[in-house]
Amino acid sequence: MISLQKISKFFNKGKPTEVIALNDISLQINKGEFVVIVGANGSGKTTLLNIIEGSQLPTTGTIRINDQDVTSLPEYKRSRWVARVFQDPHNGTAPDLSILDNFRLAALRTQGKNLVIGINEAFKKKVQAKIAELGMGLENKIGQAMGNLSGGQRQALTLLMSAMDHTDILLLDEPTAALDPKSALVVMNLANKLNRELGITTILITHNLKDSLAYGNRLIHMREGKIARDLNSKEKTGLLLPEIYQWFE
Repeated sequence: MISLQKISKFFNKGKPTEVIALNDISLQINKGEFVVIVGANGSGKTTLLNIIEGSQLPTTGTIRINDQDVTSLPEYKRSRWVARVFQDPHNGTAPDLSILDNFRLAALRTQGKNLVIGINEAFKKKVQAKIAELGMGLENKIGQAMGNLSGGQRQALTLLMSAMDHTDILLLDEPTAALDPKSALVVMNLANKLNRELGITTILITHNLKDSLAYGNRLIHMREGKIARDLNSKEKTGLLLPEIYQWFE
């Protein structure tokens, strides 16, 4: 599914301000895995997601998605496989457009640019059915502007839109960091559901160490641009929270 071979990413290479964000990383992620990544600030977590998404290209190494070499492909050419949800609930949605219009824009992401997706009754019902699964009571408010919603509502809808049409890989970049506990639980349970029911390969960055134990079937610890630990499902199941805290000492 995702194959990273000897990936390095340098910023300001050869200058006094040179930063090695990723240092010779090789990583295989299988279809349907839910990988949780933890690490201190500056450990390379977000850069790793950027490399997979295509918003940044590696300095060295190769990236393959679905057995296709995508190393030099920019972000927009990877959008048919990859969707991303950011930390800020305001990213990923158009605040002045309605919920329904936002879902229409999301549906166009994976379609050919010459294809027009209209908002007909069937599309409305499809959107309402999906939103109803959130249990937020928004399914009858699809004409409301996205900007009028709470951060938790927007983040849940953003996550739902990312999987509204076919996507293979879901990148979650601290999606609950700005949310209250109740909204965070809705978002994480939805991410878990999308992974389990649709088989979407999911990669989550989080600083919530409790979530790193509660979700996912694989746990990666990054440190100084390298993978310090890579625990499979069995190893992760036996892990205790105090042990994870010790990784950061």
